[in-house]
Amino acid sequence: MDEKIKKVNSWLNAVCGDQPVPQFEVNTRTVDVLYQLALSSEARCRDTELLLEDLNQTAAEYQADGAHYQDVLLQGVGLSCASLTPTCTDYFSALVDNAMALGIRDTSLGNYLPAVNKLTNELLEVEKSNRRLERDLQALGNRLGSTLVLRGNLQEDINKTIKTQAAESAKAEERLLNMDFVTTKAKELSHRRERAEAQLLSRNMDKSLNHQAIEQLSQEVSAVKQEILPLKKKLEPYMDLCPVCFFFFSLMQLCKSLTVGDCTY
Repeated sequence: MDEKIKKVNSWLNAVCGDQPVPQFEVNTRTVDVLYQLALSSEARCRDTELLLEDLNQTAAEYQADGAHYQDVLLQGVGLSCASLTPTCTDYFSALVDNAMALGIRDTSLGNYLPAVNKLTNELLEVEKSNRRLERDLQALGNRLGSTLVLRGNLQEDINKTIKTQAAESAKAEERLLNMDFVTTKAKELSHRRERAEAQLLSRNMDKSLNHQAIEQLSQEVSAVKQEILPLKKKLEPYMDLCPVCFFFFSLMQLCKSLTVGDCTY
């Protein structure tokens, strides 16, 4: 624990420099977190130092190669940077920029052309990927359009359903009110009928005049009418006879239908 605190304090002093070190609560968790941060920071610093050393070494190599090439140009063909025209300098600069963009060490055809071909292939792959993405985007757009149309139709159906449900609910409520009214009215009429029957019974009314007796009598009358229908059909041909003949003939037919043995007058 003490070693971690010393490590953390040393790291904080190095990081803050001339600034005062911020106060923090010294406990196990805080010290562990700061200790891990110190280790990570030192590891990144070491990596950065190694990278800087590598870059410095690479720059020194490039400078040595540049000096060598300058000596070769100066001794071989008598060219120096001072003797180059601005146009030639621009060409060399463009050539260097292309080499840096292509990531090649020199601009020889053996390195330049494969790098250009590689970059061209990457460009073709990117264009192919873009076309595929455009097709996918178009398909998604079509699906989105269909989905929006379907959503609109569903919303219209939902609105229609809500209106229909509201109308049906109003009708059901009206029917319920009507049913309550009819039920109340039926109870009222039933009470009135019971009171009327009680009044009729208190007045010693003949039972043959009540509703059930009248209904039974109506049924008997209907039955008799059904029995008379065949007789009417038999009497239709004799409707043109004189009243006396028609009367005697009707009486004979009635006697036959009633199975009377003697109809002599």
